[in-house]
Amino acid sequence: MGLKKKIKKELIGTSDYPSNKIFTISNFITAIRLILTLVFLYLFINNENRYVALVIYAIAASTDWLDGQIARMTKTVSWLGKMMDPIVDRALLFTGVLGLVARGELPLWVCVVIIGRDVYLACGNFIVRRYHRRPIDVVYTGKIATALLMTGFSLMLLGLPVLDGFGLLPAALTQFPGLNGSSVPMGIYFVYAGVCFSLITAAIYTIKGGIAIRQAELHPEDEDDDFLNPEIDDSDEDVTSGAYTE
Repeated sequence: MGLKKKIKKELIGTSDYPSNKIFTISNFITAIRLILTLVFLYLFINNENRYVALVIYAIAASTDWLDGQIARMTKTVSWLGKMMDPIVDRALLFTGVLGLVARGELPLWVCVVIIGRDVYLACGNFIVRRYHRRPIDVVYTGKIATALLMTGFSLMLLGLPVLDGFGLLPAALTQFPGLNGSSVPMGIYFVYAGVCFSLITAAIYTIKGGIAIRQAELHPEDEDDDFLNPEIDDSDEDVTSGAYTE
C-alpha cells in the first residue's frame, strides 16, 4: 500500500505543496507569455517591424518574474504551473536565440551551448524521474540565467546601445564579439553572463539530481508518497511531517 502525506489545508498552493489547480492567474499569465512568444517569432521571421517584435519579446520576458511572484503571494502555486513555466521560458529563449543567429547577430556557439544545456538537462530529468517521482525544484541561478539572457536578447534585438569592445581576446577570435575588441550592442555582455549562469545551473541540477537518485535508492519507501494528492488535514495539530498508510 502506498503512503499518503497528511498536511494542513493552508499549505496547499505553496512551493512545497503545489495544488492541482489549472485555472489560476499565474497559469493564465504563463499561457499569455507563450502566445506572445509565438507572435514575436512570426513578426521576426517575416521581417516585420523590428521594434514592435522587441516590445512583444520584452513584455513576454517580463512576465516570467510576474507569474511566479503572484503564485507565491496568493498561494496558488500549481503542478501545472511548475511544469509550464520552464517550458515556456525555454520557448522564449530559443526563439530569440535562433532569430539572432539566423540574422548573423549572435555567435553560433551561444546557440549550441544554450540548446545543448537544455537537451542535457532534459535527458538528466528523464533519468532522475525513473528513481525520484517529485520534480526537482527550480534553482535561483536558473532564474538569474533566464533574466540575463532575456535582457541580453532584448537589447540585441534593439541593437542599442553599441559599446566599444574590451579587447580581452585577440581580434581574430570573431566568435567572441566584444571580448575581441569589436564594437557590439551592450546586450551581448548580458548574454555572456547568462551563458555562465546557465552552465552553473546545469552543474547544480546535476548535483541535485545525483542526490535525489541516491536518496531514492537508500529510501525507496519515500517514493511511494503521493505528493500530487496529499491528504488534507483540517485539525489544529501540526501533522505536516507525518504520513499514514492507506
